Amino acid sequence: MFPAGTVRDGPTGKPWRGIDPTAKGVHWRYPPERLEELDREGMLYWGREGKGLPQLKRYLVEGEGAALQDIWTDIAPINSQAQERLGYPTQKPEALLERIIFASSNPGDLVLDPFCGCGTAVVAAQRLGRRWIGIDITHLAVNLMRTRLRDTFAEDVQFSIVGEPTTVEGAAELARTDPYQFQFWALGLVGARPHEERKGADKGIDGRLYFRDDPKVPAKQVIISVKAGNTGPAHVRDLAGVIERERADLGVLITMRDPTRPMREEAASAGFYDSAWGTRHPRLQILTVGDLLAGRDIDRPAARLLNVTFKRAPKGERKVAESQEGLFDEIV
Repeated sequence: MFPAGTVRDGPTGKPWRGIDPTAKGVHWRYPPERLEELDREGMLYWGREGKGLPQLKRYLVEGEGAALQDIWTDIAPINSQAQERLGYPTQKPEALLERIIFASSNPGDLVLDPFCGCGTAVVAAQRLGRRWIGIDITHLAVNLMRTRLRDTFAEDVQFSIVGEPTTVEGAAELARTDPYQFQFWALGLVGARPHEERKGADKGIDGRLYFRDDPKVPAKQVIISVKAGNTGPAHVRDLAGVIERERADLGVLITMRDPTRPMREEAASAGFYDSAWGTRHPRLQILTVGDLLAGRDIDRPAARLLNVTFKRAPKGERKVAESQEGLFDEIV
């Protein structure tokens, strides 16, 4: 600010684009070269007909806004229609965890969530460029987190899982000590979601996968059954019946033991599924835990349309505020 009646003799007091600031008792806020840069960047507003005094545009995303209070009411909870809803009972909105992590850490910091459930905290940390460690006691939660991270970030995220069986012997021990956790772990090997998250009758379905080989029709489903003990042709026939009942397109039996010849023959009798892309896949397949640990996967249509569950949020648009800031400083 300057004493009344004074003018600037420097660059900010010189005419620019035919406008003499000293005649109006003011001076430019920026020198002419900066004004030219702002105009080239589209940061100046010249009025509706382009003939007014220039004003500086201010975007909403550039404003500091008001400080957050103790009670947050602008983030909605996960409801039954929310796109990010996974069905996990204690799931929190990603926006909530992103705000907490953004406000309390810096890029590269380490975020620890020792009860991470469906993994909202680790997803938010990954999105914000933080390192992270997530801990949970159940293989159901580990399976869900692994699938969520891969669905959300694809090849952009690298992580390792500690505490899961890595050998057939380890899998057999898990099956012996906790059959339900074994089931959740085995489903995780093929990226499937559990059909039921609690103990009880499963109607022959332990997990499901979905895929699309034709964008014009509803998603197709893969029914998965997991058996930790002895298996025989009757289990294959049961799964074939479930496929028919559920009108599924593929069925997979995951076993600890190698299938017998009668089991393989029973599976072969189910025929093939012909995809819209012209590929053919056995309609009923038998995979052992050893197969899966060795890297074998379900024989199914190409993965480009498989299990697309989570979508990236659309990028925020840069919006112009209703009012513009002037380019002059008054001389008083």
